[in-house]
Amino acid sequence: MPGSPQSRTGHPPVQRTVKRPAAPGPRHENPALRLYHRLRRAWDRPLTAYYLISGGSALITVLGLVMVYSASQITALQLSLPGSYFFRKQALAALIGAGLLVAAMKMPVKLHRALAYPILAGAVFLMILVQVPGIGVAVNGNQNWISLGGSFQIQPSEFGKLALVLWGADLLARKQDKRLLTQWKHMLVPLVPAAFMLLGLIMLGGDMGTAIILTAILFGLLWLAGAPTRLFAGVLSIAVLLGFILIKTSPNRMARLGCLFAADPGPNDSCWQAVHGIYALASGGLFGSGLGASVEKWGQLPEAHTDFIFAVTGEELGLAGTLSVLALFAALGYAGIRVAGRTEDPFVRYAAGGVTTWITAQAVINIGAVLGLLPIAGVPLPLFSYGGSALLPTMFAIGLLIAFARDEPGARAALALRQPRFGRKRGAGGAGSKRSPRSWNTMRRRASAARSSGER
Repeated sequence: MPGSPQSRTGHPPVQRTVKRPAAPGPRHENPALRLYHRLRRAWDRPLTAYYLISGGSALITVLGLVMVYSASQITALQLSLPGSYFFRKQALAALIGAGLLVAAMKMPVKLHRALAYPILAGAVFLMILVQVPGIGVAVNGNQNWISLGGSFQIQPSEFGKLALVLWGADLLARKQDKRLLTQWKHMLVPLVPAAFMLLGLIMLGGDMGTAIILTAILFGLLWLAGAPTRLFAGVLSIAVLLGFILIKTSPNRMARLGCLFAADPGPNDSCWQAVHGIYALASGGLFGSGLGASVEKWGQLPEAHTDFIFAVTGEELGLAGTLSVLALFAALGYAGIRVAGRTEDPFVRYAAGGVTTWITAQAVINIGAVLGLLPIAGVPLPLFSYGGSALLPTMFAIGLLIAFARDEPGARAALALRQPRFGRKRGAGGAGSKRSPRSWNTMRRRASAARSSGER
């Protein structure tokens, strides 16, 4: 080509690219710090509380069913019953509880508030019936049960916890809307008198463990309502004084208090249950003796499938199993606190805080008693121990938390973006299918909306 430089071979010279200095590569981040940032981003997603509550409660319930079956076989055989007797009753209660959970999850907040007064009235009525001769049934010295015929019984005080949460949350929410919570008399009345009425009905039957849980729920509601320190301390002092009197006047409760940190059964085997619970935990080791291989459940450990099921879990599943249970309850408690802290609805805040206080306090009291750190209060481990009367209201309360978690900022939008992977029309996502530019733009707008709401 004329005018172009030619090389000796007659071809144009090869254009050589000038090498540029390489750009500095990305800084190598510390793997631990990178993992921390990744977990923090996952923790801040709008559906974190929803997944923690639904998944954590499901895992606790399923593991509880397994441990109830393992821990109750010997007790059932000693009573001349089939080995799966208690497991079948607990599975039936879990099935009914799952229906209550779904119902509570689907209910709007207005219906939850409307149910507060009927549930409170029904719980009070049933707790009064417990004290009627011929209707109330005494179990282990406490008359807190009503027989439903056959082997089915109901404990109304368990429903009193749910009643106090819903009614107290509705009451405080209405007073907050009217700006009345700045006055101490509106904060206390009628919440504290109604709670003391429930406590009195429970203590008539001698069930101090349930009374402690109701007191914890009351304090949780007052704390969320912003009770002043002096007011909070005054109510707490009255509760401690009444508890001291009730313990001092009962030889059975004094004996339980004397079994704290016990290392041997003591005279007359007064600390037998507490010590054998420690024996069960100590013999489990790191990974336990194996599912179904507990030794303490063979008549040595009383209430192995109810109040002391955590001890059997430690013996059969070891430290790994008990730490897993503790982690699930910790995740459930964190998710409940997060739901209560992020909502703008006062009823949701009080109800979520009350349910979280209820489940967390009951788990701490039960596990603390098994570990010998707290007196044996006779309360079951929530969602885990045997007992349909405790399982049904607890699963309804979990449904409340799931419903509230779905209403977190960004959570409902993130759930709406979740498309089912199955059941799509033929040709909608095939290899040869073509999407129109309009549908592609719609999907792009949806993806950007998901990123702006925090969902990844």
